[in-house]
Amino acid sequence: MENKILSAPEIKKILDKLSDLAIKELGKDIAVIGIKRRGAILAERIKKIIDRKNAVNIDYGSLDITLYRDDFSDIGSGPIVSGSELLFDPEDKKILLVDDVLYTGRTVRAAVDQIIDYGRPKIIRLFVLVDRPNCRELPIQADYLGIKIIAGKKQIVDVRLKEVDRVEEVVVKEKT
Repeated sequence: MENKILSAPEIKKILDKLSDLAIKELGKDIAVIGIKRRGAILAERIKKIIDRKNAVNIDYGSLDITLYRDDFSDIGSGPIVSGSELLFDPEDKKILLVDDVLYTGRTVRAAVDQIIDYGRPKIIRLFVLVDRPNCRELPIQADYLGIKIIAGKKQIVDVRLKEVDRVEEVVVKEKT
């Protein structure tokens, strides 16, 4: 059984609203980096919103944090690594780091480690579509968040985006 918590129009509204807030607080001179897979898709959408609203072309990149995970040995012998695309120097930049769901905080920690390996940004701010604060294992919190939900450890928050899932929604479902 699935419980839909966000529809396509609601996702679009959140991205527009939070992009405006990020521009207001960080300025036009920011770079957007998404955590693969769905965080990168959301980051690309945010980049387009900011570019359109400000008549600028901000930097964009995506990270595959597989090799930065602290549970790498638990993944298995053949992890799928798609590679990161960071074609700009993050040194002294204002970075908007984007992910779909903030769960334990470990993915974000891995992404920050990877960004710093490329260069030392001026600041990094976190943008997430869905926050699950009751499941946090590290002291990480979102600066910009769409919705906050309380979901049990036996539940999955499934962000579905048209680019990969052919449907646009966020649902909560039981683990199978």
